[in-house]
Amino acid sequence: MHPGWLYWWKLRHHGGADWSAFAGCGADFGRGRREDAWRGGHEGKWAHRYGDDGPELGAAFGVRRPLRYLAYKLRLDDEQVAELAKILDELKTERAQAEVDRRRSLGAFADALSEPSFARERAFEGANLRVQSATRLRDAVVNALGKLHALLDEEQRARLAYLIRTGALQI
Repeated sequence: MHPGWLYWWKLRHHGGADWSAFAGCGADFGRGRREDAWRGGHEGKWAHRYGDDGPELGAAFGVRRPLRYLAYKLRLDDEQVAELAKILDELKTERAQAEVDRRRSLGAFADALSEPSFARERAFEGANLRVQSATRLRDAVVNALGKLHALLDEEQRARLAYLIRTGALQI
């Protein structure tokens, strides 16, 4: 008998399913009624993923929605949000180019290995491409931080520094 069927059967015959009736477990096991989580909102199954700080962190610029997140956390006005959008767009473009360069360098490494004898020059081309890409990305991050410093007031800079130090925001 499939475990999912047991859950369905207990749901229908016992007037509702709590986690004890659920036929599985995982990170969300024991957090409340499954139906509450399915209805939406921040209660039940998803409550541990949403707190004061919004959704879990971790994408480009360290959060899923960096513009919205920073606008909220730093209490930016409309002009600052528009300028921040430009800064993040430039940074996103440079990161995308770095990913393209990384793939090219992998191709160069593969080409160097596929030759009958090791093609040292081709491997160096791939390695140099990675170094140049990392240098461009480093410069883009430093420029973005400089623009952010000029854009923000003293209190907002202190909040941004706190977010970076605590790991809530990754650059």
